[in-house]
Amino acid sequence: MFALDIVWNPSKGIDLGFFTLHYYSLMWITAFILGLTIMKRIYKNENQTNESLDSLFIYSVVGIMLGARLGHVLFYQRELISEDFWSIFLPFSFKNGFEFTGFQGLASHGAAIAMIISMYLYNKKVLKKSVLWILDRVVIPVASGAVFVRLGNFINSEIIGKPTGSDFGITFKQLPLEEQVPRHPAQLYEAGSYIFVFLILWYFYWKTKKSEQQGFLFGLFLMLLWTVRFFVEFVKEPQGEEYLTIGTLNTGQLLSIPFILIGLYFMFVYKPKTKLV
Repeated sequence: MFALDIVWNPSKGIDLGFFTLHYYSLMWITAFILGLTIMKRIYKNENQTNESLDSLFIYSVVGIMLGARLGHVLFYQRELISEDFWSIFLPFSFKNGFEFTGFQGLASHGAAIAMIISMYLYNKKVLKKSVLWILDRVVIPVASGAVFVRLGNFINSEIIGKPTGSDFGITFKQLPLEEQVPRHPAQLYEAGSYIFVFLILWYFYWKTKKSEQQGFLFGLFLMLLWTVRFFVEFVKEPQGEEYLTIGTLNTGQLLSIPFILIGLYFMFVYKPKTKLV
């Protein structure tokens, strides 16, 4: 249980004079470096080359960042397409003059879709094994990276939780005054849950033979991570315009359901047509 009404008002970065190094950016950098370290160990275990690992890193970074950004725009902020188009792809805003903003607004659903596409291209161009082979392994560092992304959201006081309706919660001082009430630390709920997702995937890869069952680890990742996301959404504020809603289910929950079902399919139904090589 979190403490009674914690007041949260950190700085968003380190002022270097000519440039502010945002903690959110540092969390993304940490996620990618840790992911590279984890994947290096996995590739060594699988007798893969360092050259193929370098290519994997490039495909992952470009795919995840581009997908996360496009996903946010399509699912939550479509007005940018007409109002500030170039800010979708560049870390600048041109709407009210030129302003450096960094890459703000990244959607995990978009990142997940882009990860699958980028791994397909990586496998076709570089690895030449099976797309499920790489997906079964890359989800392990992706799960660890998700922890740091949500910590970055917490530092930025974004993707906030709903008011708790009591004296227990975290008050985000960077919100407008009327919104400064004790809230659920939804970012920390997700970050903590993703630690367990990572540990479960790590265990199944190193301690069981499930890595030899094509699609199982990929499916386990989808099922676990998006189940977490589905339930945490109940205590999260809307992230933008809710283009998809059914009853009490919001956009994030409706987008999570297909991933959960796909995960269950790969865990319990999918039968590979060819043997893993």
